[in-house]
Amino acid sequence: MENTRVVLVTGASRGIGQAIARAFARAGDRVIGTATSPTGAAAIAADLESLGAGHLGLALDVADASSLDAFTSALQTAGLHPGVLVNNAGITRDNLLMRMKDDEWQQVIDTNLTGVFRLCRHFIRPMIKARQGRIINVGSVVGASGNPGQANYAAAKAGLTGLTRALAQEVANRNVTVNAIAPGMIDTDMTRALTESQREQIVARIPAGRLGSVDEIASLAVYLASEGAGYITGETIHVNGGMYMA
Repeated sequence: MENTRVVLVTGASRGIGQAIARAFARAGDRVIGTATSPTGAAAIAADLESLGAGHLGLALDVADASSLDAFTSALQTAGLHPGVLVNNAGITRDNLLMRMKDDEWQQVIDTNLTGVFRLCRHFIRPMIKARQGRIINVGSVVGASGNPGQANYAAAKAGLTGLTRALAQEVANRNVTVNAIAPGMIDTDMTRALTESQREQIVARIPAGRLGSVDEIASLAVYLASEGAGYITGETIHVNGGMYMA
C-alpha cells in the first residue's frame, strides 16, 4: 500500500467518525482512526479489518499535548504521512452558562478547538511540502445557530469555522484545501438515547422530516477529500435537512 493515500480520522470509534473512517477505507484509502483509549483504538482496527489491510487504530487524546507528541512521533517512525486529516473528535459538557464550571468550559474548548488547531499545525507542514492535502473539520449546526445549555460547545464549533476559513486562505496556493462539515441532528447513539417525545419534537423542526444518517456525512467527507473538490476551500457545508439555512 505504498502509494495509497493515508487518511487520519480522529474520534473514529463510533458515530460519525466511524462512518467516515469506513467510507475512506471502502474508497481504497489507508485509514488511521483514533480513540482516547487503547481499547477504543483496538476496536477501530478490528472494525476496519474487514475493509482491507493496513488500517490502524491508535490511541490519541487530542486535548493532551503530550499525547499528540507521542502520536505524531509514532506516525513519523512508521513512515505514515496523512494526506487527508479529518478532525472529528469532540466532547460535550452541557450546562446553562450561569451554572457552567470552568472545567466544563475548558474541556470542551481544549478538545473541540485547541486539539484541532494542534493537529492542523502539525500535519499542514508535510501537506504544504507535498503541495497537496485535504483538511476536513467536523463542526456542528450549533456553531451557527447556538443552543441553550451548550455555550461551550457552540463557541468551540463557531471557532472551528473561523479557523477553517483562516487556514484555507493561508494554504490554498499550495493545493491544500480546508473545509468544515456542520451536521445537524444525526441518527447516532446520542440521539437514539432520546425519548420518543424528544425525537418527535426535534424532527418537527426539520423540514426534511427525519434525522440525517452518519453515511450522509461520511459521503460528503469523501467528496471534499477528492480531486473533484479541489476548488472548494474555506467552506462550511451544513448538512441538516433544512433545520438551519445560513
